[in-house]
Amino acid sequence: MRLFDVTDRKDTATAAPAVRVNGIEISRAAIAREIQNHPADTPGAARQEAARALVVRELLVQEAGRLGIEPADTPDAEGRREAEDEALVRALVEAGVDVPDPTDDECRRFYEGNRDRFRSPDIYEAAHILFAAPRDDEEAYTEADRQARDTIAHLREEPRNFADLARTLSACPSAKTGGNLGQISTGQTTPEFEAALAAMQPGTLCDDPVHTPYGAHVVRLDRKIDGTVLPFEAVAAEIADYLADAVFHRAVHQYIAILAGRAEIEGIDLTAAAGPLVQ
Repeated sequence: MRLFDVTDRKDTATAAPAVRVNGIEISRAAIAREIQNHPADTPGAARQEAARALVVRELLVQEAGRLGIEPADTPDAEGRREAEDEALVRALVEAGVDVPDPTDDECRRFYEGNRDRFRSPDIYEAAHILFAAPRDDEEAYTEADRQARDTIAHLREEPRNFADLARTLSACPSAKTGGNLGQISTGQTTPEFEAALAAMQPGTLCDDPVHTPYGAHVVRLDRKIDGTVLPFEAVAAEIADYLADAVFHRAVHQYIAILAGRAEIEGIDLTAAAGPLVQ
């Protein structure tokens, strides 16, 4: 599929000024190849982001050369080796960016200020009856919704029939167990199904069918076990990794900004970048 042709707009590569870093030109062909890694609303915006990325890489490569840094030829766990420029940039960043490990006090402050991020997931015990239909088949989906609504109406009068109806009507493998899904938690069902469970009270039947990409569901929530905040000790390593990563990216950004301030850059404005200068 063609994203766009870099020659079909005046704001693309053919009309843009040459991009240079300390007199070293980044070719239009290199920018055109890099564009695929920077999706944007317009060809011009994509080219700008691609050019910025290549300018940052060139800045780092030039600095590595100035410092006499050699790339480490170290394969990854699958035996793949980095391109020379990538290995050079990584070696420079490792040598030039010193990031201290977060202290225990810093980790604890982050934990106390973000306790809701460290909860065990809610657990639901639920049952359902699925009337299957592909979402892009309007007629079939409408019929599935109708059947689900009829079933909900019947169960309002005869709730004890849920298991029998699930065995007879449900298109889910859980039909064999009367629609019982057992214990399920965050991320184990579709977002729509999960949202419906979160909005229901234990011991109730859904008021309306729950629509998912699989069809229309009749849902009964039997029990909900609220998640609890995990103790600091259980998440301390995760917090330390998160804080170290955040500090590292800020430090790299600042390092690149210092290099850019010392360099002569033509054809692109790094200060206009919407996001991080390096990934």
